[in-house]
Amino acid sequence: MPRRKKKLGSYPTPLVVFSITLALVVIGLFGLLLLHAHKLSERVRENLEVQVYLERDLPETELLRLQQDLEHQPYVAEKNGLRFVSKEEGARQLLENTGEDFRTFLDDNPLRDAYAVRIRPEYTDTMHLRQLSRSLSSQRGVFEVQYPKSLFDSINQNLTKVSLLLLSFAAVLVVVVVILINNTIKLALFSQRFLIRSMQLVGATRFFIQQPFLQRATWQGFASGGLAALVLVALLQYAYLEVEQLKLLRDDRLIGLLLLAVVGLGTVIGFLSSYRAVNKYIGVSLDELY
Repeated sequence: MPRRKKKLGSYPTPLVVFSITLALVVIGLFGLLLLHAHKLSERVRENLEVQVYLERDLPETELLRLQQDLEHQPYVAEKNGLRFVSKEEGARQLLENTGEDFRTFLDDNPLRDAYAVRIRPEYTDTMHLRQLSRSLSSQRGVFEVQYPKSLFDSINQNLTKVSLLLLSFAAVLVVVVVILINNTIKLALFSQRFLIRSMQLVGATRFFIQQPFLQRATWQGFASGGLAALVLVALLQYAYLEVEQLKLLRDDRLIGLLLLAVVGLGTVIGFLSSYRAVNKYIGVSLDELY
């Protein structure tokens, strides 16, 4: 049986694709962790409220004017960002929380009507909270503005620490994955070094030698990225089935961008790693090939 002619730029494709896919799945999983952690931090911040206590006996026109002013403020959350809490409702909530009804020994309800304002996540840092507190306090009809400062500060500090830690791990992981993919392609091309030298000896140009290797490595990187994206989608769907609460943190737009980034990363690293490896073997002497 005649021996099949070896094609220029060919090397064990399944092993290379498997290795690159595995590396991309690891970095993709960490990317999904970052996205869901970011979404969780937004959800936590979205549930933080500022209490705006009103002057007593405000007429309906003043309440309506104040409500409209608050609704148009940029720091108020778009969905359910403003909620009116009457002093009667405040008394009921206090009774539920403490189990004591102060109205049994007080002739009047000392509480005030208030607006509970949910703040958009980007306005929950200390500086913005101080600014909006001063802005709200200057509104006509507002008696006092209160918010749990220690809770806000604690949440911001903890989320900042977690974000920095995750980003540091992500940076290290990206470097490790790039090195792994680069070494995988370099080892695959190592078996082709004598073929490259043979092409040089018969007068082939640098571009003619590079082209098949670059095309093959680029397609391998693209295919690996596509396979990694499919594996990530499958794992993500399995996670949503096992933990239904994770669906609350789902952001299809960001997940789609992450999957595209995984495919793009595999393609780019495949091309650049092959380019560096081929140029290395083109430029070395014959003795260095052994």
